Amino acid sequence: MAPPMSASGFLDALRAEGLAVVEVGDWRNHNRNHKGPWGPVHGVMIHHTVTSGSAHTVQLCRDGHTALPGPLCHGVITKDGTVHLVGHGRANHAGLGDDDVLRAVIAEQGLPSDNEANTDGNRHFYGFECENLGDGEDPWPEAQLNAIVRAAAGVCRAHGWSGRSVIGHLEWQPGKVDPKGFGMAWLRERVEERLKA
Repeated sequence: MAPPMSASGFLDALRAEGLAVVEVGDWRNHNRNHKGPWGPVHGVMIHHTVTSGSAHTVQLCRDGHTALPGPLCHGVITKDGTVHLVGHGRANHAGLGDDDVLRAVIAEQGLPSDNEANTDGNRHFYGFECENLGDGEDPWPEAQLNAIVRAAAGVCRAHGWSGRSVIGHLEWQPGKVDPKGFGMAWLRERVEERLKA
């Protein structure tokens, strides 16, 4: 049972990993907390945006759209490896997912298949949206992949979690495919290496 980091603590955790961080507007108070609680938090969820263009991607993730109001994550990781903070608190990123997956994340065990959507993930996960078309062909620059590793590791380090607390949206909610273009097992391994460094 971990309470979420404060906004300042979140920012510090990311900068401590050597990340370039941009604070977007009043991100510290931009959230969906009126729709439900934020926390306890148990892990980090990685997404792809299905967008191109950093400015457009950041704005969309901050503001959302008619069907899904923003923020759509806590941080947007653009192609150049910059982390743009767009929200702190409950964010519309995880949606409903599998309670068995949540239990496995909490226990830091291997993940079962996500075969139901019965648990509020927006309450329990930090979310990073990563700029990519999600078609399996749009490249993932090394600077961006490195930033994804560092961002996930920074949150895990702050909470005392291992790399097993990092999951992809596709591992949480049936029917989701993101992130597409790299494997989550590979990402968790790199996060573990970073945490040991």
